[in-house]
Amino acid sequence: MITGYVLGESLRPGAVFAPHGLRIRKVERTDVSASAAAGQPGVWTLVEWEADDDGAAGAVAEALAAALEPALGWYADFTVGDERVVVFAGRVFRYRRGDEAGRAEAVAYGRSVGTPEHQLDWAD
Repeated sequence: MITGYVLGESLRPGAVFAPHGLRIRKVERTDVSASAAAGQPGVWTLVEWEADDDGAAGAVAEALAAALEPALGWYADFTVGDERVVVFAGRVFRYRRGDEAGRAEAVAYGRSVGTPEHQLDWAD
C-alpha cells in the first residue's frame, strides 16, 4: 500500500494530480502562519491519500513531479513498503527507510531548491 500527502498550495496553477487508483483519505486545513517561510501561505490544505498498488509508486511520483510548483522548494513525500519517496518539481528521490545517505541526498536537494530547513523534516 502507498500512503502519502500533498499540500494543495504546492501544486502549480492548472496542474492536475490524479493517478489511477488513488483514494483520498482526508483533507485538512492547517494554520501554519507561525512557521511558514517567506512567500508561503499561512494556511495549508493537507490532502492525505492512499493506493493499493505498490507498483504504481513510480507513476504517482512522476505525476507529483510534474504537478508540483518549483518555487519555494515545495515537495511531497510518501511511503511504499519499506521505502520513502520524496518528490520535488521535476525530481524524485526513492530510498529505503533508515538509509541516511539516501535521505541526505534528498535533503541536500531540498536545500538547493529553497526548501526551508525546518520543512525538511519528513519522517522515515
